[in-house]
Amino acid sequence: AMISSFLNNTPVVAMLIPVVRSWHQRWGVSASKLLLPLSYAVILGGTCTLVGTSTNLIVWGYLLERGTKLGLFDPLPVGLPTTALGLLYLLLMAPRLLAERATRSVTAGDVREYAVEMLLLEGSPLVGKTVEEAGLRHLQGVYLAEIQRQGKILPAVGPEEVLSAGDRLVFVGLVDSIMDLQRLPGLVPAPDQLFKLDTPRHERVVVEAVIGAGFPGLGKTIRDMRFRTLYDAVVLAVTRGGERIKAKVGDVVLEPGDCLLLEAGAGFLERFRHARDFYLISPVNAAPLTRNDRAVPALLVVGGMLLLAGSGLVSMLVAAMMAAAAMLVLGCTTPEAARQSVEWTVLVAVGAAIGLGEAMGKSGAAAYLASRLATVGGDDKFLALVTVYAAVALLTEVVTNNAAAVLMLPIAENVARLTGAPFLPYALAVMFGASASFITPMGYQTNLMVQGPGGYRAGDYLRLGIPLQLVVGAVVMALIPWFWPLQ
Repeated sequence: AMISSFLNNTPVVAMLIPVVRSWHQRWGVSASKLLLPLSYAVILGGTCTLVGTSTNLIVWGYLLERGTKLGLFDPLPVGLPTTALGLLYLLLMAPRLLAERATRSVTAGDVREYAVEMLLLEGSPLVGKTVEEAGLRHLQGVYLAEIQRQGKILPAVGPEEVLSAGDRLVFVGLVDSIMDLQRLPGLVPAPDQLFKLDTPRHERVVVEAVIGAGFPGLGKTIRDMRFRTLYDAVVLAVTRGGERIKAKVGDVVLEPGDCLLLEAGAGFLERFRHARDFYLISPVNAAPLTRNDRAVPALLVVGGMLLLAGSGLVSMLVAAMMAAAAMLVLGCTTPEAARQSVEWTVLVAVGAAIGLGEAMGKSGAAAYLASRLATVGGDDKFLALVTVYAAVALLTEVVTNNAAAVLMLPIAENVARLTGAPFLPYALAVMFGASASFITPMGYQTNLMVQGPGGYRAGDYLRLGIPLQLVVGAVVMALIPWFWPLQ
């Protein structure tokens, strides 16, 4: 919730889904108990600032066209209490209302098993912990087979074995589970050649490749054929006939049909997809490797942006542009990644909100729909506010949150005019109502993102979402008139 207050909701959930799944696999907690609360928490946190969600930016742009300026933290007086009570509800009720659904398991022998050496780096938080304390005892889909320490092999590792810096941990298991190990802090694949690749690690891909009849290194060991030099890739593990080979990776003599697990440069797939060297190349569906070495500068840049925008020294646009430039200069991202991260749909939606508002105003459509809504509340400004919130909250469950905001803003503006109330409280009702999508998976993208990984059904959203919607609606309706009077 805190992270989503300052970052777009969708990439936050995309980033955290594999982390939560890895956590649930390591500790045996059902993912269905975690992922939907994750989506709801992100939605709640996004309402606290103008940059928390694209819906807030759409309302901000619409108000700006009408001469009303909102500060970065202006939604906070309503967003923070709403988020706090919403999170309290989730903590108390989600474990009771969400069914525990086990993920589909794969029986041994149905899939390929790899053996991969992982190096425990100096400074890792795992150093000094026992195998049990480090969470390496009951991993799902993979197990710790042995530890290589200072030339000695420790087989049948017990739960009380203390981990030391420089240990080489040999894991055996399924490829996806093995790739999840790379997200553990200070644990990296052990092959020495890995550190000699020219491509930065966060730009590499992990692929499976099946050796073909035209492979030039047949009958040679991986070390002797200089695999890294030839392919700009490093072999992490080898399997033959679906079974792991009990030998050091560099000593394996390759044969046609061997399946290699590779870490390679980003262009590996394009260069060798149709080469006779391999029968088949397929990317491993694993979370991208993160660039942790730029985490501190990136956090400082984001903090500086929030400080500048929140203090009013510069506009939010100027602060954001300065932060983007700083990210590029400090190497936190690349120009290509920056271009790809631009939310063009949000920019189009902001423009559409302005254009649609003008069109609905001049055509009389907004006035007609507003008069229908205003009849529900009569002359009571508060009932009219509740009606606007309820309408946009229902609409956002069947269309996207951005579309709901775009459609309802001109209508809410006319409702405010008919009741003689200022427009700002009604605009904020649209802002919070459009984000309050808890009842259906299609209303908000993050709800849809967690549906598959969590194994959710429509009833899960209804059971957990309807009471949450009532809690959020009650808090929002109580606080908006308090901070932005309707008179």
